[in-house]
Amino acid sequence: MMGDIVAEIAPSGILRAGINMSNPLLVTGRTESGDPAGVSPDMARAIAERLGVQVKYVQFPSPGALADAIGEDAYDIGLIAAEPARAETIAFTAAYVEIEATYLVPAGSPLQAIAQVDRPGVRIAISDRSAYDLYLSRTLEHGELHRAKGLAGALELFSSEKLDALAGLRPALLEDIKGLPGARILDGNYTTVQQAIGTQPRNTAAAAFLRDFVAEAKSSGLVAQLIERHGVEGRLLVATDDS
Repeated sequence: MMGDIVAEIAPSGILRAGINMSNPLLVTGRTESGDPAGVSPDMARAIAERLGVQVKYVQFPSPGALADAIGEDAYDIGLIAAEPARAETIAFTAAYVEIEATYLVPAGSPLQAIAQVDRPGVRIAISDRSAYDLYLSRTLEHGELHRAKGLAGALELFSSEKLDALAGLRPALLEDIKGLPGARILDGNYTTVQQAIGTQPRNTAAAAFLRDFVAEAKSSGLVAQLIERHGVEGRLLVATDDS
């Protein structure tokens, strides 16, 4: 059985793991050899160890770039947020960690609740093609999304254009607010970003193996241990079983 899985996704004896380098909660640094370090790289390494192969990290500057490369034979597994639009071309596991997404509003803003952001004329800065961009693109009815490249670009757009809200992951917004006197982060969340592991849909045996691996990693405490090891407790949450 394991031989069939290896033949599907690591026939050379090396598992190529696509890593999104733009999420500082999942990639918290680098090793002495220059490889990415963090919860996502460690999950990929644990999968490779279970398969009895080596791991090679394929680094991507954004989640959108990682998702786009699924058809280019650039990696064997990709560690990325699961979203319906991405699931059209990627076979995902359940989430192993989740991150709350909410809004930051400027000083003096009349916006007090998440539901109030989805109103005509409310302009929202957002990181282009992030998982929460995909979510809000699908669900917002009235609010206007203004896209920029990456987290820093969205923050700059929010500030320079004096937009009404900045959409983002709560841990990142907690950092952004330090440089924005009087700004507030709205309570609750409009979604939780579900970080999962994906592979080519044709890799049916490997996809089943990855689903089982993620379920075991959560129930055994491995994911919780990785969160603690990399110092991101309270910012990354172990995904619930029904994620």
